[in-house]
Amino acid sequence: MPGLGSLRRLIPPTPLSRRLATQSLLFATAEGTFLTGSAVFFTQVVGLRAAQVGLGLTVAGVVSFLVAYPAGKLTDRIGPKRMWAAGAFVAALLFAAWPFIGSFSGYLVMVVCFEIIENAGGAGRNAYILNVMPEQERVATQAYMYSALNVGFTVGAIIGGVALAFDNLTVMRWMPLFTLAIGLVNAVFIIRLPRAPHDVARSSNEPSKPTAQPRGRGPLHNVGWMLGSLFSGTMWTNQVLLNVAIPLWLVQATDAPHWLLAWLFGTNTVLCIFLPAYTSRGVRTISDALRSVRISGAFFVASCLITMATHSTAGFLTIFLVWLGHVAVTGAELYFSGASWAFQAKLMDPARRGEYGGVAEVFATLGGRWAPAAYTFLAMSWHPAALPGAGWLVIAGIVVLAVVGMHPSVRMAERFLEREGIGDDDPLAADEAGPAPSLA
Repeated sequence: MPGLGSLRRLIPPTPLSRRLATQSLLFATAEGTFLTGSAVFFTQVVGLRAAQVGLGLTVAGVVSFLVAYPAGKLTDRIGPKRMWAAGAFVAALLFAAWPFIGSFSGYLVMVVCFEIIENAGGAGRNAYILNVMPEQERVATQAYMYSALNVGFTVGAIIGGVALAFDNLTVMRWMPLFTLAIGLVNAVFIIRLPRAPHDVARSSNEPSKPTAQPRGRGPLHNVGWMLGSLFSGTMWTNQVLLNVAIPLWLVQATDAPHWLLAWLFGTNTVLCIFLPAYTSRGVRTISDALRSVRISGAFFVASCLITMATHSTAGFLTIFLVWLGHVAVTGAELYFSGASWAFQAKLMDPARRGEYGGVAEVFATLGGRWAPAAYTFLAMSWHPAALPGAGWLVIAGIVVLAVVGMHPSVRMAERFLEREGIGDDDPLAADEAGPAPSLA
């Protein structure tokens, strides 16, 4: 049956890719459970005001931004799997302290520590996937992992919703212990994954193994990589449209019923479970990735234009157009995901993947952290009399500029690697037989 064949294509094809997808499922279930009830937990259990919650997250984001590059360097030094496993283990343990937090100062310390640890672990995770997977399977594997993340967040939301249904603050106070338990299982699962070549080379038990030696200058000399990461951060502001701008627009600028919000996020979740393996298919080269960037940009612009049109519609037409605009921005998310995975696989020095990831995090933050405030103002507050809703055109224009800027930036990064004698082949991977048997 063709239907069953389509479903089977959603299952990762190799043992290692299935293990990585399972890990993504575990991680997202744990995090999704806590995130679903976090608003109630922070405001009613800890006793914080909404402004204090936002301030803490902002401070944590700034601190994480400052340590992103050192964390990437450390990942290259100690090995990606060690970094990932240590980050996952410590992040899980931090949930044991959440039930005992009762002040803003305690919350601030905890959220800053959590952001640093989780982002450091994420740097190890990203480098590990690129190191351990064969080059031709990297983009596809990350697509399957992305689908599994969305399944996990859905499961976590269901579990968190059940806890919220009790309407009991004692239940909510101790809910972080559930996340702790799943998080520890996740950490053990990571530890049991096969070592990537770079982890083997850095093992103190095998001093005879070679270490990958950088073959050229690092990412801070790679102007194309830095600019590409900056524009990538702007492209990822599709998440601001998805989670902030369109929902606010629905509530404040249209006559659409508020229950539509549930349908918007439900549709996004379903599409992000079933479509990543399809939207990333065929993305093998830099040219393929740039084509996906253009498609992503087209979806982004379409979403802005469709949403803008609902300023003057009513009834069922508004409901349909708001939903369609949200679906369009989901397309922008999916197509840019595939492109970004290809850029990571093709434009990083294999011996410096952690460092490259740290630099990318810094510049992507600069490219997109301003968007929640800017897009909210443009969409909700900037309404010239001659063209109501014109702020959406400015938002669309910003993303068009990012799409245009990505092309020369990526090509510049590609030429830098060629000049420095750096390829996307990993000399350690060529010498190691480790990853290959695990795929058999």
